[in-house]
Amino acid sequence: MRFTVSSSALNSRLTSLSKVINSKNAMPILDCFLFEVANNSMIITASDGENVMRTSLTLDQCEGDGKFAVSNRTILDAVKELPEQPLTIDVDIVSMAIKVVYQNGLYNFIGQNPETYPTVQPMTDNATVLTLPNNVLADNITRSIFATASEELRPVMNGIYFDLTSESLAVVASDGHKLVRNKYFGVKSENPTSFILPKKPATLLKNILGKDDSDVVIRFDDRNADITFGDTVLQCRLIEGRYPNYNSVIPQDNPNHLTIDRKVLGGALRRVLPFASESSQLVRLHLEMGKMEISSEDVDFSTSAKEEIVCDYNGSTMNIGFKGSSLSEILNNLSSEEIVLELADPSRPCLIIPSEQPENEDVLMLIMPMLLND
Repeated sequence: MRFTVSSSALNSRLTSLSKVINSKNAMPILDCFLFEVANNSMIITASDGENVMRTSLTLDQCEGDGKFAVSNRTILDAVKELPEQPLTIDVDIVSMAIKVVYQNGLYNFIGQNPETYPTVQPMTDNATVLTLPNNVLADNITRSIFATASEELRPVMNGIYFDLTSESLAVVASDGHKLVRNKYFGVKSENPTSFILPKKPATLLKNILGKDDSDVVIRFDDRNADITFGDTVLQCRLIEGRYPNYNSVIPQDNPNHLTIDRKVLGGALRRVLPFASESSQLVRLHLEMGKMEISSEDVDFSTSAKEEIVCDYNGSTMNIGFKGSSLSEILNNLSSEEIVLELADPSRPCLIIPSEQPENEDVLMLIMPMLLND
């Protein structure tokens, strides 16, 4: 079997797929890419046993059909340094001897038996189908993934929850201390359903999805999901279990509203946080008419810091404490110039909302306060 393919096209596909492969695998064949050549097209597959990503590539020339597997390090090292040019790849399907010929050189190596590569179970007929724009899914995952947990006891918290209702698609993540809820009104269903996407496939999508408005199609059932974008399909096992009622922790009555420049608050936080206790990372906010004072202190090392910022605040005077690193993460994952902090009292969660919402979306973030020893 012999075929010709663009070196840069092959390299970009392999680089994306390589993020699926674990550094250590229970099955040696999972260290490999699987190549399937037929009808002037090549499908390349990478898997870690739970997540499988496949992409197809049109070939410039093709003689014969067949399958072979190649160590991901071998083929990546072979093509990543080559400038754009046609590569002619010759495969002996019996001996698995592979020869790659480029403009002024060639590589010879041995492939692996493709028959031992695990096959993927097809999606069941009762799968639910969701279609949403590429950039919307990418933005929602990027905004949410930092808030997922890493818990052995409650694995449902370790993923991103997709909650499809008659009103919207809500994309939710929480670790119990902070929460992100994105509502996208462009997708809704009269038959409410949901799934929990694990962190690894979510990270893969975050890194691979583009910023265009082409469609992403998600098909899912109780156990698995197929996510199709362009000529690539990501198949993954979902987290099973019931996600907590996230709406119940979002306070509805918050009389104290503070509007502030997001970057100004983030900059002050970065300056004050290094002087907080390393264990608690407690940052204190003192709010009064028209201003906010941010302070931190580490009694053990006799360090402290304080900074005052002008803001739009007409609520009651208040002292409230937050974990500085969590507050900083929330600010970094919002994109609006100004944000609104909605507060009730120092013991109840604080809502952080962009002053301008993305089109057709509603973004809300929540952070739990920390106890202040006044």
